[in-house]
Amino acid sequence: MRAITDPAGLDLSRFLRPGDHIVVGQACGEPTTLVEALIEQGAAIGGLSVFIATSFSGLLAPDAMDGVAVSSMGAIGALRALSAEHRLSVIPCHVGQVGPMIEAGTLRCDAAFVQVGAADANGDHSLGLIADHVRAAVGKARVVVAEVNEQVPRTCGEVLPAAEIDCAVHVSRPPVEVPPARIGEIDRAIAEHAAAYIEDGSVIQTGVGAVPDALLRLLRDRADLGVHSGMIGDGLVDLVEAGVVTNARKPIDRGVSVTGALIGTDRLYRFADRNPAIRMRAADYTHGAAVLARLERLVTLNSAVEVDLTGQVNAEQTGPAYLGGTGGQADFVRAGARSPGGHAIIALPATARRGTVSRVTAALSGPVTTARSDADVIVTEFGAAELRGRSLAERARRLVAIAHPDFQEDLAREAHAIGERGF
Repeated sequence: MRAITDPAGLDLSRFLRPGDHIVVGQACGEPTTLVEALIEQGAAIGGLSVFIATSFSGLLAPDAMDGVAVSSMGAIGALRALSAEHRLSVIPCHVGQVGPMIEAGTLRCDAAFVQVGAADANGDHSLGLIADHVRAAVGKARVVVAEVNEQVPRTCGEVLPAAEIDCAVHVSRPPVEVPPARIGEIDRAIAEHAAAYIEDGSVIQTGVGAVPDALLRLLRDRADLGVHSGMIGDGLVDLVEAGVVTNARKPIDRGVSVTGALIGTDRLYRFADRNPAIRMRAADYTHGAAVLARLERLVTLNSAVEVDLTGQVNAEQTGPAYLGGTGGQADFVRAGARSPGGHAIIALPATARRGTVSRVTAALSGPVTTARSDADVIVTEFGAAELRGRSLAERARRLVAIAHPDFQEDLAREAHAIGERGF
């Protein structure tokens, strides 16, 4: 292993070949020093391609990526700017598919750029803030370049042995942070309807953002909640410290919150440091159907761009604008809907563009992320529509009821037509 203590001395041409495909650690686990070096040196190496699932660093800006192609499973975080400039290639896939595609060579991985924490006494590096498909990328790559950041928390779970690293770049810099979103009145109203489905002993899965943050604030009166999620944010810290999240009733991983990503601020990172009550796991565990099937009272919360009157969910695109991604939505929707005592909630504001567009629609303007056959509960600020086991006509009536009143008349006519046809 080559160790570099001064990042200014990192010469990527010693490790990369022209035309290489690089898988880069995502979200708050993005190795920012390596990405900065790639931006500076990539064009000179030539023909490089990068796959990164999400990015919040702001480094991968359109004007910074000349000479380096970027692909992702969606336009999440700062990647939306690349998408808007038509500089992002979107690969439709679920979070749980990325690792297997890397292992199979379907998603090419010549080099893995990852961020890890300092080595422990055994020479193992904690994966820190992101676990998802890191191990798959490391296992497939010809060369592994690790940004060893002493400010990354030593989390429990997945590790990277020093022997698997070809080049270790030692740094000390704050990792990427994603501060909590500002919560508005609509977010609170949506969260109140969603919270009604979470009972004592429920296992919850949420993303990060205003509605999930608002929801977590409403759960202070619950008992023995569990967490099994693709990502967790600062809101988890509040619930653990309040004694609400104990994971005491989970049939698996009892006493432990399981996640694949920590997406938050230094408060969350310090809380997770050497904390055995938080375990980082790869996506084949966090999103695996066999694992999720063992969780009772699983309540999942995911977002959407729009929902049509039959329950089809679009979480990716509206017209020419690509706004989100498939993520782990389908995995968790199916799991929540099938869990004994559980629910799968899709939450979204009733309108967009300052109230001029209904997000409950007669027909989607983009792709189907979650099929209507998997739909369970749809929530807006105007209520909750329970769709599981309901006919298409009844679904349409229920969804009209939670649309914004300004659009209900037009939607009701479309719902009537569905009722007349029966489909």
